[in-house]
Amino acid sequence: MRIVLTGGATGGHIYPALAIGDAFKARDPETEIIYIASGKSLERSIIPDHGYKLYEVETAPLDRRSISKAAVTAARTLRGRQQARKIMKSFRPDVVVSTGSYVSVPVVLAGKSLGASIYLHEQNGYPGVSNRFLARFATKVFLGFEAAREHFADQSKIIYSGNPVRSDFRERNRQDDRRTLGIPEDDFVIMVFGGSLGSETTNTVGEEIAREYAGRKGYTVIWGTGSMYYDEITERFAREGFSPDNVRISAFIKNMPEVLSAADMTISRSGALSTAETTMEGRAAIFIPSPNVTADHQYYNAKAVADAGGAFIVRENENTVRDVMRIIRSLDSDREQIRQMEAASRSVAPVHATDIICDTIMETYRK
Repeated sequence: MRIVLTGGATGGHIYPALAIGDAFKARDPETEIIYIASGKSLERSIIPDHGYKLYEVETAPLDRRSISKAAVTAARTLRGRQQARKIMKSFRPDVVVSTGSYVSVPVVLAGKSLGASIYLHEQNGYPGVSNRFLARFATKVFLGFEAAREHFADQSKIIYSGNPVRSDFRERNRQDDRRTLGIPEDDFVIMVFGGSLGSETTNTVGEEIAREYAGRKGYTVIWGTGSMYYDEITERFAREGFSPDNVRISAFIKNMPEVLSAADMTISRSGALSTAETTMEGRAAIFIPSPNVTADHQYYNAKAVADAGGAFIVRENENTVRDVMRIIRSLDSDREQIRQMEAASRSVAPVHATDIICDTIMETYRK
């Protein structure tokens, strides 16, 4: 089988696509896979390193602020479709698998025009505009959350799978990963991250955690600031001379499976990928849902884990930092509660997502 993967710009779209590709390769190493995206910096960083050849096409997000801006988007999407067709004519894919975002639109349209079977995966409880538009061309649409079902017209196409997570997250050992990362075996490890770009709120929380635990024996803090905030934060800390040995700061956590495995607890937004990876690793979590998303879907992502007992939800407001720190201190003093939260987190992990997706595609694509 020849497969084109698409979906990008952020890790929330890229990593689910890679998980699906990896699952096909694990089943049949002869499967041929390429990745077509827009060539943003994160795509260029992650995809080739993961072992897939990246092809780049022109594309742009939909801008409704004016007719002229929408026209520019349409023109770039059409050029991207032509570029994708040229790539695919040589590759001759059987299947195009898209995990969404505007990056996927020209690729899916090109694949459909060449007779490939189209499969979409929607990670969130409220689907993005690209997947809602592309669903008409799809053979099947896989859902990360059941709540997204009502937003698609043709229910015969819809399959709940959960969110696909890379196999690297399965069956890890906390102590082995701590040794690999050089973290003391008995440390209380707090991880805070805000996604590939980062968020002001999680970074405000991260700074409070870093300052409270700086230099304290028995604690390690791992903080992913996101690419938008990293330089400002590290330059400010350098001016202050703030560089405690037990606080590790990076722009983007590339080795997420190892770091999540090593952590005792995590603090993050509750995007679909973060939620899925946290539960696959079975980590106690504090989720701070972004208030700037459609239909408050990050809250509902987090609620699925919190209802099982695997997470706390802290809303973004003037008390966010105080509330997060209160929970951290409480859990630090009650390690048994953390172990109970870990079991609850694992209970809602999407362990069968890639199997459902691969099985369905194998059964339904046009041969």
